Amino acid sequence: MSTQTTVRVKETIPLWLAVGVTVLVAIPFGLWLGKWSFTLWVAFIVWAEYFQYGAKPSAIKIILPSYTYGAIVTGITLLLVQFFQFLPSVLVPGDLALGIILSAGVAFMVYSMRWAKVFQEGSLAFFNGITMCLAVYFSGSYPDIAATPWNTVWAGVWASLMAVFGVLLGVFNVWITFPKEVKS
Repeated sequence: MSTQTTVRVKETIPLWLAVGVTVLVAIPFGLWLGKWSFTLWVAFIVWAEYFQYGAKPSAIKIILPSYTYGAIVTGITLLLVQFFQFLPSVLVPGDLALGIILSAGVAFMVYSMRWAKVFQEGSLAFFNGITMCLAVYFSGSYPDIAATPWNTVWAGVWASLMAVFGVLLGVFNVWITFPKEVKS
């Protein structure tokens, strides 16, 4: 008769409690740093991505390149919109220029996914990088370092920095459960 041993991971602190502690640790970064306060909703989205990609350090190698590429190229795309402001507006100033350039930019980004396997594996993070850059820029949820057209790129950089913080929250969250392998 053979007995089969299975190894599973047991959390010393339950996940629900570890999540609460992680939120408590994150809140000061979103409130106490003045104009440099972190955009926590972006970080929390990437924290969730970390779990979606397996909650292992190897997820970082998928999330950060994919997300950052999406965010930075979106910021550059938004910067290019200024060169097309000569186009007529449909309903609000700049809407046609934004629509055309952003559509072309996102189409380019999706096309470029074929160039790197990590972008394909990290498609969730890739598209979240695009959407979070847009959300950060259009909501003004980044430190205003100077009122320049380069703020579009700065919004992409800020969204990417918040992604790094989000990954760190995910790593911290798993770490504080103090997981250990148990045999049964």
